[in-house]
Amino acid sequence: MQAESLTDLVRQHLEIARSASSGRSAHTVHGGHEHRLRQTLIALAAGHRLDEHESPGEATLQVLHGTVTLVAGEERHDGATGDLIVIPDSRHSLEAVDDAVVMLTVAMQV
Repeated sequence: MQAESLTDLVRQHLEIARSASSGRSAHTVHGGHEHRLRQTLIALAAGHRLDEHESPGEATLQVLHGTVTLVAGEERHDGATGDLIVIPDSRHSLEAVDDAVVMLTVAMQV
């Protein structure tokens, strides 16, 4: 059995994101090529973003810390600590309103 402290990971990756020129940090919590379920912790410093990209398939975004905005075309979905956002099956981007950490959960296609 594997266990990790999300609280510790949030703190650690926010530090990395704040000091990185990209303003972000990521860590695979669970998954990889041998698993169908993939969970990735993503930290974004305030004002940084993940540029528009394709939907990974069936996926959710859980906000662990801070505030984010998911933008898909004309739609905007705001999320704060504790919120769960279903990622639309379309191109989208993610913006950090303030320092933020999210857990991306993706069900990979077999």
